Amino acid sequence: MAIDTTDPLDTPPIGILDAPFDSALSERYLVYALSTITARSLPDVRDGLKPVHRRLLWAMRLLRLDPTQGYKKCARVVGDVIGKYHPHGDQSVYDAMVRLAQTFSLRYPLVDGQGNFGNIDGDNAAAYRYTEARLTPVAIDLMDGLDEDAVAYRPTYNGEEQEPELFPGMFPNLLANGAAGIAVGMATSIPPHNAAELLDAAILLVDDPDADDRAILGHVTGPDFPTGGLVVDPAAAIAEAYATGRGSFRVRARWSIEREKGGGWTAIVSEIPYGVQKGKLIEQIAALINDKKLPILADVRDESDAEIRVVIEPRSRTVDAGVLMDGLFRLTDLEIRVPLNLNVLDKDRTPRVMSLRAALAAWVEHQFVVLRRRSEHRLARIADRVELLDGYLVAYLNLDRVIEIIRTEDEPKAVMIAEFALNDRQAEAILNMRLRSLRRLEEFEIRRERDKLDKEQAGLAALLADPKKQRSRLKRDLGKIRDRYGPETVLGRRRTTIEEAAPTRDIPLEAMIEREPITVILSQRGWVRAMRGHGDLSSPETLKFKEGDGPAFAFHAQTTDKLLLAAENGRFFTLAADRLPGGRGFGEPVRAGIDLDGSVGVVAFLPASRQDKLLLAASDGRGFVVPVAETVAETRKGKAVLTPRAGARLKIVRPVSPRADYVAAIGENRRMLVFPLSELPELARGTGAQLQRYRDGGLSDAIAFTFAEGLSWPMGGAGGRTRTEADLTGWRTARGAAGRMPPNGFPRDNRFTP
Repeated sequence: MAIDTTDPLDTPPIGILDAPFDSALSERYLVYALSTITARSLPDVRDGLKPVHRRLLWAMRLLRLDPTQGYKKCARVVGDVIGKYHPHGDQSVYDAMVRLAQTFSLRYPLVDGQGNFGNIDGDNAAAYRYTEARLTPVAIDLMDGLDEDAVAYRPTYNGEEQEPELFPGMFPNLLANGAAGIAVGMATSIPPHNAAELLDAAILLVDDPDADDRAILGHVTGPDFPTGGLVVDPAAAIAEAYATGRGSFRVRARWSIEREKGGGWTAIVSEIPYGVQKGKLIEQIAALINDKKLPILADVRDESDAEIRVVIEPRSRTVDAGVLMDGLFRLTDLEIRVPLNLNVLDKDRTPRVMSLRAALAAWVEHQFVVLRRRSEHRLARIADRVELLDGYLVAYLNLDRVIEIIRTEDEPKAVMIAEFALNDRQAEAILNMRLRSLRRLEEFEIRRERDKLDKEQAGLAALLADPKKQRSRLKRDLGKIRDRYGPETVLGRRRTTIEEAAPTRDIPLEAMIEREPITVILSQRGWVRAMRGHGDLSSPETLKFKEGDGPAFAFHAQTTDKLLLAAENGRFFTLAADRLPGGRGFGEPVRAGIDLDGSVGVVAFLPASRQDKLLLAASDGRGFVVPVAETVAETRKGKAVLTPRAGARLKIVRPVSPRADYVAAIGENRRMLVFPLSELPELARGTGAQLQRYRDGGLSDAIAFTFAEGLSWPMGGAGGRTRTEADLTGWRTARGAAGRMPPNGFPRDNRFTP
């Protein structure tokens, strides 16, 4: 016996192949990816179902869970599905079944559930041992034709049974109920639509296969969600999404105002966006209240029963309802975007993104295939029946001889086949006839049935031979289904409104604050405070200060105002009126809230919302007009607006009336001039242009006014009298001139206003 001297380690083990790791990994991952795409995550364009849903409905059909029959435990259905057709986890199969029964998840539920199948608050369904189910009429319509060879069948995973590759029914399930799924490297997201609109569009495609997207959108106006709501996108955006098969829809909750006695109101949300859990939505709104992110919102209450009723209470009745809801739309799921990604498996099981028109056209094409297959199946059944009827007629025409053969012959079948030219099936049927069938009346029934079948057979043959007749037949059948889901029915009534709306607005500061009147006071030493209400600005009680201090600025404002503080160095600072200290004491230093050096004086303090433009001028007579919006600062450091020259400082900050057309300026040398406002530049920042020329001294005051109304100034004294100089022609000159002495009676302090 020879001894084997080969090293066992040199011989590769049986069943192990040497291959590069990267290629082996990529090949196996590709197999897994294709399996996920074609057999798990993407729906078929023809019936809109994934395999798990199709197998669930098929198993329920075999269990005879028709709408007219009783319910059966979901555990029984899940057991049949995972045992015969879908070898996956029982919980995943049950979750899919639960979704098919949820009226807030599917626009047209395919499963009629009894028991706890979850709710819109986000609560889960009860375990499958507690719940029961049966099919809905929609599911029956979707599976109509399975007994007529309308679709192909394939063996189940273990080869013991058969299952349909897809469903043939005329219900447009893909777009009517939508679909969502994530595969490997691709995903799908199809919102639900109105079945009647889809069927109208399908009938249009049957009539005119070349109908374009615009014609389709004449019937399909947009998604129709089971939870209602509003789609607020413009028509052009909706059309673009449907034409490309990709996009999104902006969906808002439906709300209304409910008035209360005394002028108060609340906002009532009656429908929420699709896919939003009401419980989490209430938590989001409550968090805004707790975190004070929306101060104009006071409370939220859930008063829902069978119908949704979420009560939103504003902080006060003066709150604008539109602004409040815009804030909620921006900050909560009262407005969401529902994606559209019409990625499906086509008739060749190839994943691709389709337009709305292409998806409908593929479904219509499938219905033509189903119509032909059902017609061919019926023709085969008619031929079978006619064959038997012909055999029965032979028996009736030769009844005595047939009876004699049966009584006398040992092998009557063979004798009848030979004598009457019958086939084996006909002879067997004659031998199996009951004696009661031999009555005379039966012969007439057979002839009547034979004539009826001949007529039907001719009609089906003509149908299969003529595409025009196929279109007419399909239109008639689609019309019957359309009537069943028409807008006048409870199930078919459109729930979602297509209504274009503007994008949500940024919430303005004044909307975040309760509007109240206040009196703002800034002292000479820089102490600021805000007193409630519009007090008397001349009252000693209002203008109380620390010893040695006095009034500098005092004016009426609202808590929603932004206040502008202008400093001598040309920087502007912005203060929020609602954040000023209260008026009980002497206030707080204004410089504590802004970065302003104590050596720099304050030139002006005024509300920003009261005017559109300001006239700025430095002590050296240079200045310009600036829009108020350009002076508002966002930080403590303020905003540099006027840049004074060396030795100069900002001296004049005055509002510019919309009617103002001239500027009057007077210097410390008591020279005044008047020039058109148009000669002064309007800048966002800078040094500006020369208002008036001086040999010595500088600018004392400047003001913008309406030339036709003249120039007025106070005359002093307790009477509060003023004087108006109507004719200013003598002082009218070009900007930058030296000017001349002011009119008689002009104040000695060279100021237009005290």
